[in-house]
Amino acid sequence: QVEFVESGGGQVQSGGSLRLSCVVSGATIANYPMGWYRQAPGRQREVVARISATGLTIEYTDSVKGRFTISKDNAKNTVYLQMSDLKSEDTAVYYCNNWAASTNWGQGTQVTVSS
Repeated sequence: QVEFVESGGGQVQSGGSLRLSCVVSGATIANYPMGWYRQAPGRQREVVARISATGLTIEYTDSVKGRFTISKDNAKNTVYLQMSDLKSEDTAVYYCNNWAASTNWGQGTQVTVSS
């Protein structure tokens, strides 16, 4: 069973930065495409960024392009999301999951951006 533990969220002011981490167990991310997702209050969960198993294919939702960077450390079996120039609309609970978002969700990590 694949499990995800997200961390690194917090409260920051607009324009600030955070780095989220996702430790994966039950799968080896060297062979497992991953993604970051978020859910804001009253909204559906949406994909933020995804990275292929090789790391050669990366996708971002339009609203975060140029501000967020997804990366991974295969040795640590951990996926990261570096977030810069944060905006109030980035406020959400952030989750990681596989590329297809087809497994159980973890607890997520709350990101709150105040203006």
